[in-house]
Amino acid sequence: MQNISGHNWLGVYTLYIREVRRFVKVYTQTIIGPIVTTLLFLAIFALSIGSAIKVVGDVAFIQFLLPGLIMMAIVQNAFANTSSSIMISKVQGNIVDTLMPPFNAHELTFALAMGGVTRGVMVGFVVAVVTAFFVPFQIFDFFYVAYYAVAASLMLSLLGLLGGVWSEKFDHIAGLTNFVVTPLSFLSGTFYSIHRLPEFFQVAAHFNPFFYMIDGFRYGFIGYSDASLTTGMAVVALMDLALWVACWAMFKTGYRLKS
Repeated sequence: MQNISGHNWLGVYTLYIREVRRFVKVYTQTIIGPIVTTLLFLAIFALSIGSAIKVVGDVAFIQFLLPGLIMMAIVQNAFANTSSSIMISKVQGNIVDTLMPPFNAHELTFALAMGGVTRGVMVGFVVAVVTAFFVPFQIFDFFYVAYYAVAASLMLSLLGLLGGVWSEKFDHIAGLTNFVVTPLSFLSGTFYSIHRLPEFFQVAAHFNPFFYMIDGFRYGFIGYSDASLTTGMAVVALMDLALWVACWAMFKTGYRLKS
């Protein structure tokens, strides 16, 4: 049902709710799993490195580490949500149920991407609440926490859409996760300040968009950043825009979606 503006808002809402219910139904995997993983990372790094590195800047190492771990949980789950949704639909042959309704390319992109954003933000919130029992923290600037939580979730949600549409089998998604998402996450300053790196690697880190997500999100928690906050916000926003256009083009042309 389309209203006078020509947009299928009811359809968009329905598709979005389907995406949310899809991951909520398997909450032990999609929500509880990331909590356990984050706590394991926290314990490992606190025990193995925390004794050697007490502070980073003026902040306790464990409090420096925590925002990066939360952001990792956010982006990995946002990516997993959209990539698995599209890939499963293609493999099972029911992608037609998503493509047949009267959606335009922007509406499809919005509804599916927002499902990933919702999962990313929800997981980040739950992980933050649970880890607060082990590592007490305060939020330094809520705006940066909210901005990067949503913008980073959107970036990885859109990347997951691209990966799901491009992939022809689950091995392709696994390759994208193992060779793109995970390396960029681990090399983004999640577990360290880039000021501890040799100069060449400090420069290289600034070409990694994941670095700006981690850095800005961390600033929102502890008031410490390794790069310009304005630059970071611009980079993440431009990446979101570029990925949105790419997803729109794929849905518009039916790339690897229509036989």
